[in-house]
Amino acid sequence: MDPEILVQQLQMSKKYLDRASSALTEEDSNYKPTDDSMTTAQQMQHIAHTVDWFIDGAFGEGFDMDFEGHITQLADMTSLTDARLNCANSYKRAMDTIGSKTAEEMLSPMPEGPIMGGAPKLAIVSGIIDHTAHHRGSLSIYSRNCGKIAPMPYSEASVPA
Repeated sequence: MDPEILVQQLQMSKKYLDRASSALTEEDSNYKPTDDSMTTAQQMQHIAHTVDWFIDGAFGEGFDMDFEGHITQLADMTSLTDARLNCANSYKRAMDTIGSKTAEEMLSPMPEGPIMGGAPKLAIVSGIIDHTAHHRGSLSIYSRNCGKIAPMPYSEASVPA
């Protein structure tokens, strides 16, 4: 698998996220549909954190399994603007990391373990894309709940209200 194709897939994932969440503004940062839900800013920060988690899992120290700690880290995120910047930086890091690898490196297996153990490292790209799509959908619902129309992620064309 050509790493450049994987980078292009990540670019599209980020583009779809940006487009689908573009109706949300800084004023929507702390919106959450229920008391036990993540806020809009926390959703975006969670996406950023998970992109980094996949990259570290495949190319760093491995997958950090302290999920309670991950959730705790989100509590301080109150700015959608800051979370968007973190998400952009995380995606850039992922694209830079994957773009610097050879096809052979991307096909090499991840260490055995509970997360994608033994799968080729390129599998993290689909993990990032699927996870982001899940939260992109949540953010689209948050947009509607805030009285806004979430644009179609796959096109610049308007979607009827």
